[in-house]
Amino acid sequence: MKKTIFSLLIMTCFAFSDNEEPKVTTYSYGHNGMEYVAKNKNGTVIISTFNSKMTIRQEIATKIYRMYLDQKLQSDQKVTVFGDEADVTGRCVIRKKDNLTAVDFYYETVSWCSGKKEIYKKNI
Repeated sequence: MKKTIFSLLIMTCFAFSDNEEPKVTTYSYGHNGMEYVAKNKNGTVIISTFNSKMTIRQEIATKIYRMYLDQKLQSDQKVTVFGDEADVTGRCVIRKKDNLTAVDFYYETVSWCSGKKEIYKKNI
C-alpha cells in the first residue's frame, strides 16, 4: 500500500512539474515618459524610460538614477538593471545641457523572476 501511494505521489509530481524552458514572448507596447526627477548639487537629473512595463517602471527608474550617481552608466551602452520583480536589459542614452541632465533608458528585454522573458519588438 505504501509503495502504491508513493508511486502515485511521484507520478503526480512529474505530471504537474513545470520543467520546460522559460517561455520567451515579445511585446510591442510599453509606457514612455519621465519617471524620476531629482535635483542634486550638479543640477537637475531627469530619468525617462521608454517601452517600459507599468508594474516595474518606478523601481527601475530609481535604480537607474542610483547607477547614474555611482557613475556606472555610459551613453549608448547596454545596461542590465536588477530589480525585485524583474531584471531589465536596455540601452541608456545620457544627454547634458548646462545644469540639466537627461538619462533615457530604452527597455529591450525583461526577465521576470517567474522565469518568463519578454523582448521588446518595435511594431512596424
